[in-house]
Amino acid sequence: SSSSSSSSKLTKPISTRGAFSTSSQLAAPAASNAKRVLGEVRNNWTKEEIREMYSRPLLELVFDAATVHRMHHDPKQVQQCTLLSIKTGGCPETCNYCAQSSSWKKETELKAEKLMQIDDVYEAAKRAKAAGSTRFCMGTAWRGPSQVGEGQFERVLTMTKQVKDLGMEVCATLGMLTPDQAVKLREAGLTAYNHNLDTSPEYYPKVTSSRKYEDRLNTIAAVRDAGISVCCGGILGLGEEESDRASLMHVLASLPEHPESVPINALVPVKGTPFENLSAPSGLEMVRAIAVARILMPRTVVRLSAGRINMSDETQAMCFLAGANSVFTGDKLLTTPNNDDNEDSALFKELGLEGRPAFVPYGAGGKSSDGSEWEKNGKKQEQNVA
Repeated sequence: SSSSSSSSKLTKPISTRGAFSTSSQLAAPAASNAKRVLGEVRNNWTKEEIREMYSRPLLELVFDAATVHRMHHDPKQVQQCTLLSIKTGGCPETCNYCAQSSSWKKETELKAEKLMQIDDVYEAAKRAKAAGSTRFCMGTAWRGPSQVGEGQFERVLTMTKQVKDLGMEVCATLGMLTPDQAVKLREAGLTAYNHNLDTSPEYYPKVTSSRKYEDRLNTIAAVRDAGISVCCGGILGLGEEESDRASLMHVLASLPEHPESVPINALVPVKGTPFENLSAPSGLEMVRAIAVARILMPRTVVRLSAGRINMSDETQAMCFLAGANSVFTGDKLLTTPNNDDNEDSALFKELGLEGRPAFVPYGAGGKSSDGSEWEKNGKKQEQNVA
């Protein structure tokens, strides 16, 4: 797990600066003159430190983020993940950016679908693996498993077991969980659970009215207590200020354990949703957010997620330089379009990137992704599963 005590084991910084120099100052509060060591794993970042970090010159920020990235990760490795919506539409939640809410189904013209069958999900996972993905993520438009019948949750547990048996990491995003439900997912072999905070606690009421920020944090705690790795990030472009982005990062970096994964999403405005007229963040805004996340959470996998389809190759390259080491492949991310597989392959080749294998130990996260699954499941990733 991530903690400040583990900093003694860190690789010696590539940068000759060691601690933050004048050009790389992370402006600690005036009351403290202590210099912060670049690449140190901490859970006690202050809001002031993070606000100062967010305001730094971008190239200086990216340089430091790239340095931290190389301390804790192989910079050539970028994990390819596939996200499948296994239950689309009809969601009772009111997330103003999401097309799947039943509150504006007439405006979005998105029809609710039933939960997919086990065999169909299994076949989709096999295709994803054949295309190079090593993590398979399943999403449902639920408030949570408690909202639906026991049989549907049991079906998802079976899906989890079958995908894991392919030798793939398995992630799920099913809405709010009880502690008992989290334990059942862990027993089924779930690697990680995605539950994004979306934005800052202060701005969250403007994003949805159907749940509270504390609800999200409670589910994250249940997931962590069950031994499942936490995948938790946010969305840029919801109408928030930069201070809200810094506040979100503060919440993430202050969790008892840094998340195994932090997805950084760019809003993809969807016609018919309340946020349809908002503008997506610029590419450089995404680069800045990724760089901040990398410095704050050195061992975490930073996942460049929704909105990548609107980025140039050059912007994506800067994101990888700044510390992004995962992308989502496949033609869709839930209900929004995604990058073409051939384009991704060409970009990886041009940048000298390679995929990350399944079950390689994660520096952050829970027991489900600490590498102990390798002997049992990792070798299956190297086999041709029929």
